[in-house]
Amino acid sequence: MSFLTPLAFALTLLVPVIVALYLLKLRRAERTVSSTLLWRRMVRDVEANAPWQRLRRNLLLWLQLLLLIALIIALARPYVLTTGIAGRNLILIIDRSASMAATDAAGTRLDAAKAEALRLINQLPDGGRATIIAIGGQMEVPVSASTDRRELRRAVEALTLRTGGGSDLTQALDLAGALAAREYESEVAIISDGQVTLPEQATLPVPVRFFPIGQRDDNVAISALVLQPAPGGQTLFVQATNYGSAPAQRRLIIELDGVLFNAYDLALNPGEERSIVADVPATTRSAMARFDAPDVLPLDDRAWAVSAGAERARVRLVSDGNRFLETALGLLPGFEVTTVPTTTTTFTDTVALTVLDGVTPDPLPPGNLLFIGPLRSTELFSVTGEIEFPAPRPASGNEPLLRNVAVSEINILRAAQLNRPVWARTVIDSDGGPLLLAGEQGGRRLAVLAFALYNSDLPLQVAFPVLIANLVGYLAPGQGSEATQHAPGEPLLIPTPPDASAVRVTDPGGRVTTLTPENNQVIYAATDALGIYRITIERRGAESLQRAVAVNLFSAAESRVAPRQQLPLFQVGGRVVATSAERTARSELWRWLVWLALIVLIVEWLVYQRGALAWLRERWRARLRPATRAER
Repeated sequence: MSFLTPLAFALTLLVPVIVALYLLKLRRAERTVSSTLLWRRMVRDVEANAPWQRLRRNLLLWLQLLLLIALIIALARPYVLTTGIAGRNLILIIDRSASMAATDAAGTRLDAAKAEALRLINQLPDGGRATIIAIGGQMEVPVSASTDRRELRRAVEALTLRTGGGSDLTQALDLAGALAAREYESEVAIISDGQVTLPEQATLPVPVRFFPIGQRDDNVAISALVLQPAPGGQTLFVQATNYGSAPAQRRLIIELDGVLFNAYDLALNPGEERSIVADVPATTRSAMARFDAPDVLPLDDRAWAVSAGAERARVRLVSDGNRFLETALGLLPGFEVTTVPTTTTTFTDTVALTVLDGVTPDPLPPGNLLFIGPLRSTELFSVTGEIEFPAPRPASGNEPLLRNVAVSEINILRAAQLNRPVWARTVIDSDGGPLLLAGEQGGRRLAVLAFALYNSDLPLQVAFPVLIANLVGYLAPGQGSEATQHAPGEPLLIPTPPDASAVRVTDPGGRVTTLTPENNQVIYAATDALGIYRITIERRGAESLQRAVAVNLFSAAESRVAPRQQLPLFQVGGRVVATSAERTARSELWRWLVWLALIVLIVEWLVYQRGALAWLRERWRARLRPATRAER
């Protein structure tokens, strides 16, 4: 134990002063008398008031000494060193992603992370402030730069698990660095199991401490479950993966429409995948696969699938004839492509996606749109000129629309010069301006490819069908072959016919949400729960439509639950953020001493006033006696 203000011990000089007050008594003038027979009481009083008398037992003296000692030690501010934080401005980054549902801690890992966060908040010095950043799914900041510990505790205790979206530290670290740079004695604390996405390069300007959560790495997950149409019926495909470091044996149980179908005994080596393919009846509407007993991460021990049926999503191609584009769209499973001439000016029905090949009709068709080689401006974007021989390059290094697409190998003769609107992000860029824009505006998704296909060699490259598939998957999410499978945390985009009046979505827990269609579609965002979502589309004067979507974890990043002890991040001084570099924090004890002093003070007052309290007690009893006699 150490002390922050040891000079407070100088007040111990008051201890002999208090003792002396009990030793020193009043001095009496001496007189000679003939006899002490009548003066015995006076003699006793004289003896009692004699100075420097032998100290006798006195409860008040000991209580007053204990009170003074407790106050002196509290003023000296004693503290003990603990592992934790030492700054006055704490930035807490708490992981609440799916892997934090593992049960190898006190409760779940999220419960342990919240307990650790509360411990760090309790270590804040007087006047210290804290900011809480929650990662996992969409980043949230429930409390910012607050000195109210009760508010901070409530914010931590209110954190709940997010099954979708992963846990990306990039944005949280950017925010933490900006907040820490503005405050003196700042410190960042990351509480996680380490299964996070890290930025490519990040050097934090303040001390960073990583608090790892979790102990075990054994986990077997159901990594895929699909119901696919087949001749004469359907095919069920299920896959199990061992993400742990030791062999595992599990029993996989499959149910069709709530009825047991089969059970399989699986023996999986570390990192091994086992697949099962089975023929199931054509009338099967849903399937569930589960392990007979949950392991360390229960979230991936169950999976669901629904039948796609014969319904196919419609894609409308407005073109005068483009064999490359028609072929690329026709290869996409689960889509039905309809080609209409560019002279069409009226579009009454809404489809999953409309592709405008070299045409910009007025008014624009409803629903999601893909512009290819636009010739003029629209209310959505502006064409300001033409670019010759632009050199395409990716606008960012992690753009999902450019997955498996080699942009630098595309040769372009000319492209429209576009001004990037506020609703769009640049996907493919060049020195003359953006070549591919994508984004959302007015409740629909849009993409603009600045060049016509015949003005480039893109259709001759392997990247062309891949790019078209990526664009269609973005512009028509949850459609086609992906219509029955969805990732947790991502909004459901549900297309509706023009006569739809309402859409009811029933989540796996039975809660019903009613939505009103807008632009012939609705967006349902509450998809954190895993299971089957039932969709009912009410139509005016017609039979309602029934659909279903299965939401499963299916995330290798979250199913790998092995906790990490080190994060490849660098902080001040170039040190790697790791648990091996223990940091010490001060845990002050003066509050407990102040409470002790207060209790002693109350006891001392009661002892000092014991005579008055006894008199009041007797008076109260005397009052009660006449009342008792009167009742008799």
